Amino acid sequence: MILTDKKILESIAEGQIVIEPFDRNCLGTNSYDVHLGKTLAVYRDRVLDAKKHNEIDYLEIPEEGFVLQPGTLYLGVTEEYTETHNSVPFLEGKSSVGRLGIDIHATAGKGDVGFSNTWTLEISCVQPVRVYAGMPIGQLIYFLVEGDIENYYNKKGSAKYNQRTDKPVESMMWRNF
Repeated sequence: MILTDKKILESIAEGQIVIEPFDRNCLGTNSYDVHLGKTLAVYRDRVLDAKKHNEIDYLEIPEEGFVLQPGTLYLGVTEEYTETHNSVPFLEGKSSVGRLGIDIHATAGKGDVGFSNTWTLEISCVQPVRVYAGMPIGQLIYFLVEGDIENYYNKKGSAKYNQRTDKPVESMMWRNF
């Protein structure tokens, strides 16, 4: 079941969903709009290796915006820090962003119950496009879970993305080997 705006507000009031900063104007009928943070990252090496730590370089989006180029994977970050304790958050791109040819995630649109952090975005584009810090970039949709939870994401010792950050985080796949 997808949470409606009223249910999202109830979950926020109960502390089951946390969104910081929260802006009531960003609440849709059944989603919450999130915004592009000021930091992007790109991998240093053109060839990435799943078995090693691929290092990234950070860049700040200037006031006049930053032009994304096709053929480059950019890691972005949401301005919003979120927590979910009784629902599964899904991050989807906004249709207006998609109509500019921007994808905000390659495969990782689902969070886990207990996820507590900003969202790293896997941004790619089909043609050059200028983006701006603070622009609406995606929307969170919350699915209620049924049953008790044994293993919250933020309590798992093996969770790779638990350290709170306001910057994009590179792949930690190498830790799986």
